[in-house]
Amino acid sequence: MQCSQIVGSTTVANLRDLGGVALPDGGRIRSGLAFRSGGLDRLDVRSDPVFAALGVRTVVDLRTERERTARPDRVPGGAHLLVADVMADPVGTGTAARLAVAFTDPRLANREFRGGRAARALVEDYRAFVTAESARQSYRQLLTALAHRDGGPVLFHCTAGKDRTGWGAALVLLLLGADDRTVTAEYLSVGAAVQASFAPVIAEFTAAGGDPEIADAVFGAHPAYLAAARQAVEDGWGDVESYARAGLGIKDETIGHLRERLTV
Repeated sequence: MQCSQIVGSTTVANLRDLGGVALPDGGRIRSGLAFRSGGLDRLDVRSDPVFAALGVRTVVDLRTERERTARPDRVPGGAHLLVADVMADPVGTGTAARLAVAFTDPRLANREFRGGRAARALVEDYRAFVTAESARQSYRQLLTALAHRDGGPVLFHCTAGKDRTGWGAALVLLLLGADDRTVTAEYLSVGAAVQASFAPVIAEFTAAGGDPEIADAVFGAHPAYLAAARQAVEDGWGDVESYARAGLGIKDETIGHLRERLTV
């Protein structure tokens, strides 16, 4: 089983190429076309030749307006920025915003999210990644960009590259025919990188009295989160292809182009 390949960027955290992931039919995902990462607010192509060599043509930003304002993307020259705010719809996605605010205040976080409530909040958000209108619009944009025959390499990201990006990667893999073990392994593969990238934030939070369980819920990649999103697909649409067609409004032609473009 093979997960996405780490790209050794010095200015973009958690950058990975989905290329090389094996598919059950003996094929694999084509390299150099679909990248996932954390935020691009520290990108510096002049000092990061590895990133520059990727030739990214489209950046899909899955973050909220608040995140984009606080840490705007540094989009590589010549690339098109596509804003696809997964959590713009407050219905069903509000817990993530509450948790983000609470995390800046350890006492508030402990009061509101201790005792497993942080993990439950993340589970609810993963369900909303599937069902919320803004999320469905955003993932439709992502899949359409990846299916564009002349679009060049596409990079999609959120802040950590774990949750909104993780579900986006899972959705792509499922539509390309990856099996359950591969999809889960891909989702879990970014956990260590996220923990390392946010280690100072986690240390500051816990040093100020924040419950480590909350930090782990926020920055950990847990199978239950991915399972919640997949269950929401099953509950609402039965399977991922039906979800793509009826839930996201993706045409059969677009799904065909996605598979043709990204698999070899």
